[in-house]
Amino acid sequence: MKDLYYIFDPLCGWCYGAGPAVTALAEHAGVRLHLLPSGLFAGEGARPMNAEFAAYAWSNDQRIERLTGQPFSERYRSEVLTNHQQMFDSGPATFALTAVALTEPLREVEALKALQHARYVDAVDITDIDSLQAILGRLCLTGAAARLARPDAQLEEANIRRIGQARQLMQQLGARGVPSFVLQVNGQSRLLPSSAAFSDPHGFLEQVLAA
Repeated sequence: MKDLYYIFDPLCGWCYGAGPAVTALAEHAGVRLHLLPSGLFAGEGARPMNAEFAAYAWSNDQRIERLTGQPFSERYRSEVLTNHQQMFDSGPATFALTAVALTEPLREVEALKALQHARYVDAVDITDIDSLQAILGRLCLTGAAARLARPDAQLEEANIRRIGQARQLMQQLGARGVPSFVLQVNGQSRLLPSSAAFSDPHGFLEQVLAA
Protein backbone atom coordinates (compact mmCIF):
# COMPACT_ATOMS: atom_id res chain seq x y z
CA MET A 1 0.00 0.00 0.00
CA LYS A 2 1.38 3.40 -1.04
CA ASP A 3 0.72 6.46 1.12
CA LEU A 4 0.41 9.49 -1.13
CA TYR A 5 -0.21 13.04 0.10
CA TYR A 6 -1.93 15.34 -2.37
CA ILE A 7 -1.25 19.01 -1.62
CA PHE A 8 -3.69 21.31 -3.39
CA ASP A 9 -5.84 24.41 -3.27
CA PRO A 10 -9.52 24.29 -4.32
CA LEU A 11 -9.10 27.49 -6.38
CA CYS A 12 -5.98 26.26 -8.17
CA GLY A 13 -6.70 25.70 -11.86
CA TRP A 14 -3.81 23.27 -12.23
CA CYS A 15 -5.20 21.23 -9.33
CA TYR A 16 -8.48 21.04 -11.25
CA GLY A 17 -6.46 19.96 -14.29
CA ALA A 18 -4.97 17.13 -12.25
CA GLY A 19 -8.47 15.96 -11.27
CA PRO A 20 -8.58 12.80 -13.44
CA ALA A 21 -5.22 11.66 -12.01
CA VAL A 22 -6.43 12.33 -8.46
CA THR A 23 -9.61 10.33 -9.13
CA ALA A 24 -7.58 7.41 -10.52
CA LEU A 25 -5.34 7.47 -7.44
CA ALA A 26 -8.31 7.62 -5.06
CA GLU A 27 -9.97 4.65 -6.74
CA HIS A 28 -6.92 2.38 -6.80
CA ALA A 29 -6.73 -0.22 -4.03
CA GLY A 30 -2.94 0.05 -3.90
CA VAL A 31 -2.90 3.75 -2.99
CA ARG A 32 -3.94 5.40 0.25
CA LEU A 33 -4.55 9.00 -0.78
CA HIS A 34 -4.43 11.79 1.82
CA LEU A 35 -5.70 15.25 0.87
CA LEU A 36 -3.91 18.25 2.33
CA PRO A 37 -5.14 21.74 1.43
CA SER A 38 -2.28 24.24 1.35
CA GLY A 39 -4.24 27.42 2.05
CA LEU A 40 -2.34 29.02 -0.84
CA PHE A 41 -5.18 31.36 -1.79
CA ALA A 42 -6.68 31.71 1.70
CA GLY A 43 -5.99 34.29 4.37
CA GLU A 44 -3.09 36.46 3.28
CA GLY A 45 -3.07 34.62 -0.06
CA ALA A 46 -6.59 35.82 -0.94
CA ARG A 47 -6.96 38.77 -3.30
CA PRO A 48 -9.68 40.85 -4.98
CA MET A 49 -10.81 39.94 -8.47
CA ASN A 50 -10.03 42.57 -11.10
CA ALA A 51 -9.82 42.77 -14.88
CA GLU A 52 -6.06 42.19 -15.02
CA PHE A 53 -6.19 39.12 -12.78
CA ALA A 54 -9.24 37.77 -14.65
CA ALA A 55 -7.40 38.01 -17.98
CA TYR A 56 -4.37 36.25 -16.53
CA ALA A 57 -6.53 33.51 -14.99
CA TRP A 58 -8.47 32.88 -18.21
CA SER A 59 -5.27 32.64 -20.26
CA ASN A 60 -3.86 30.14 -17.77
CA ASP A 61 -7.15 28.22 -17.69
CA GLN A 62 -7.07 27.82 -21.47
CA ARG A 63 -3.57 26.32 -21.24
CA ILE A 64 -4.82 23.87 -18.63
CA GLU A 65 -7.81 22.89 -20.76
CA ARG A 66 -5.63 22.25 -23.83
CA LEU A 67 -3.22 20.07 -21.84
CA THR A 68 -5.68 18.16 -19.64
CA GLY A 69 -9.05 18.27 -21.38
CA GLN A 70 -10.67 19.63 -18.21
CA PRO A 71 -13.36 22.16 -19.27
CA PHE A 72 -13.54 25.83 -18.30
CA SER A 73 -16.89 27.20 -19.45
CA GLU A 74 -17.67 30.56 -21.00
CA ARG A 75 -20.20 30.94 -18.22
CA TYR A 76 -17.37 30.69 -15.68
CA ARG A 77 -15.47 33.31 -17.63
CA SER A 78 -18.40 35.73 -17.80
CA GLU A 79 -19.96 35.18 -14.35
CA VAL A 80 -17.04 34.32 -12.08
CA LEU A 81 -13.97 36.02 -13.50
CA THR A 82 -15.79 39.26 -14.23
CA ASN A 83 -17.46 39.44 -10.82
CA HIS A 84 -15.24 41.98 -9.10
CA GLN A 85 -17.39 41.87 -5.96
CA GLN A 86 -16.13 38.34 -5.38
CA MET A 87 -12.80 37.71 -3.66
CA PHE A 88 -10.36 35.15 -4.98
CA ASP A 89 -10.32 33.38 -1.63
CA SER A 90 -10.07 29.62 -1.14
CA GLY A 91 -10.59 29.83 2.63
CA PRO A 92 -14.32 28.93 2.61
CA ALA A 93 -13.90 26.01 0.18
CA THR A 94 -10.93 24.72 2.17
CA PHE A 95 -13.04 24.89 5.32
CA ALA A 96 -15.84 22.96 3.56
CA LEU A 97 -13.44 20.20 2.56
CA THR A 98 -12.12 19.94 6.10
CA ALA A 99 -15.73 19.51 7.25
CA VAL A 100 -16.01 16.60 4.80
CA ALA A 101 -12.70 15.17 6.04
CA LEU A 102 -14.08 15.14 9.60
CA THR A 103 -17.43 13.59 8.73
CA GLU A 104 -16.98 11.40 5.64
CA PRO A 105 -13.25 11.34 4.80
CA LEU A 106 -13.59 8.74 2.06
CA ARG A 107 -15.70 11.22 0.07
CA GLU A 108 -13.35 14.20 0.19
CA VAL A 109 -12.05 13.62 -3.36
CA GLU A 110 -15.65 13.48 -4.57
CA ALA A 111 -16.43 16.72 -2.74
CA LEU A 112 -13.36 18.47 -4.15
CA LYS A 113 -14.32 17.39 -7.65
CA ALA A 114 -17.85 18.72 -7.14
CA LEU A 115 -16.57 22.09 -5.90
CA GLN A 116 -14.21 22.42 -8.84
CA HIS A 117 -16.95 21.51 -11.34
CA ALA A 118 -19.31 23.96 -9.68
CA ARG A 119 -16.80 26.80 -10.17
CA TYR A 120 -15.20 26.07 -13.52
CA VAL A 121 -18.22 24.68 -15.36
CA ASP A 122 -21.39 25.83 -13.58
CA ALA A 123 -20.00 29.25 -12.53
CA VAL A 124 -21.02 28.87 -8.88
CA ASP A 125 -19.39 31.17 -6.34
CA ILE A 126 -17.55 28.66 -4.14
CA THR A 127 -16.19 31.49 -2.00
CA ASP A 128 -19.72 31.78 -0.56
CA ILE A 129 -20.65 29.63 2.45
CA ASP A 130 -24.31 29.25 1.40
CA SER A 131 -23.25 27.99 -2.04
CA LEU A 132 -20.83 25.54 -0.44
CA GLN A 133 -23.53 24.24 1.91
CA ALA A 134 -25.85 23.74 -1.07
CA ILE A 135 -23.21 21.74 -2.96
CA LEU A 136 -22.54 19.52 0.06
CA GLY A 137 -26.27 19.08 0.54
CA ARG A 138 -26.73 17.90 -3.05
CA LEU A 139 -24.01 15.32 -2.43
CA CYS A 140 -25.90 14.17 0.70
CA LEU A 141 -22.93 15.25 2.79
CA THR A 142 -25.35 16.60 5.36
CA GLY A 143 -22.98 16.20 8.29
CA ALA A 144 -20.34 18.31 6.58
CA ALA A 145 -22.92 20.91 5.55
CA ALA A 146 -24.09 21.15 9.17
CA ARG A 147 -20.52 21.51 10.44
CA LEU A 148 -19.90 24.25 7.88
CA ALA A 149 -23.04 26.09 8.97
CA ARG A 150 -22.00 26.00 12.63
CA PRO A 151 -18.20 25.72 12.75
CA ASP A 152 -16.73 24.73 16.09
CA ALA A 153 -13.28 24.58 17.63
CA GLN A 154 -12.65 21.05 16.35
CA LEU A 155 -13.30 22.11 12.76
CA GLU A 156 -11.14 25.22 13.14
CA GLU A 157 -8.29 23.20 14.63
CA ALA A 158 -8.50 20.48 11.99
CA ASN A 159 -8.39 23.08 9.22
CA ILE A 160 -5.32 24.75 10.72
CA ARG A 161 -3.64 21.38 11.26
CA ARG A 162 -4.18 20.22 7.66
CA ILE A 163 -2.87 23.45 6.18
CA GLY A 164 0.09 23.37 8.56
CA GLN A 165 0.96 19.80 7.57
CA ALA A 166 0.76 20.71 3.87
CA ARG A 167 3.04 23.71 4.29
CA GLN A 168 5.51 21.76 6.42
CA LEU A 169 5.81 19.07 3.74
CA MET A 170 6.20 21.67 0.99
CA GLN A 171 8.95 23.45 2.90
CA GLN A 172 10.68 20.21 3.88
CA LEU A 173 10.75 18.89 0.31
CA GLY A 174 11.19 22.14 -1.57
CA ALA A 175 7.82 22.03 -3.32
CA ARG A 176 7.26 25.30 -5.18
CA GLY A 177 3.52 25.24 -5.59
CA VAL A 178 0.40 23.16 -5.99
CA PRO A 179 -0.53 20.56 -6.97
CA SER A 180 2.23 18.61 -5.25
CA PHE A 181 2.30 14.87 -4.68
CA VAL A 182 4.34 13.48 -1.79
CA LEU A 183 4.98 9.74 -1.54
CA GLN A 184 5.73 8.33 1.89
CA VAL A 185 7.44 4.94 2.17
CA ASN A 186 8.86 3.53 5.42
CA GLY A 187 8.60 6.92 7.08
CA GLN A 188 10.54 8.65 4.29
CA SER A 189 8.82 11.34 2.19
CA ARG A 190 9.72 12.38 -1.32
CA LEU A 191 8.23 14.73 -3.86
CA LEU A 192 7.07 13.13 -7.11
CA PRO A 193 7.35 14.81 -10.52
CA SER A 194 3.78 15.80 -11.37
CA SER A 195 3.86 16.63 -15.09
CA ALA A 196 2.28 13.30 -16.07
CA ALA A 197 -0.64 14.03 -13.74
CA PHE A 198 -1.84 16.58 -16.31
CA SER A 199 -1.16 14.84 -19.62
CA ASP A 200 -1.34 11.14 -18.71
CA PRO A 201 -3.39 10.40 -15.55
CA HIS A 202 -3.07 6.63 -15.78
CA GLY A 203 0.62 6.92 -16.56
CA PHE A 204 0.98 8.98 -13.40
CA LEU A 205 -0.83 6.28 -11.44
CA GLU A 206 1.62 3.70 -12.80
CA GLN A 207 4.48 6.01 -11.80
CA VAL A 208 3.15 6.14 -8.24
CA LEU A 209 2.70 2.37 -8.04
CA ALA A 210 6.21 1.74 -9.37
CA ALA A 211 7.89 4.25 -7.04
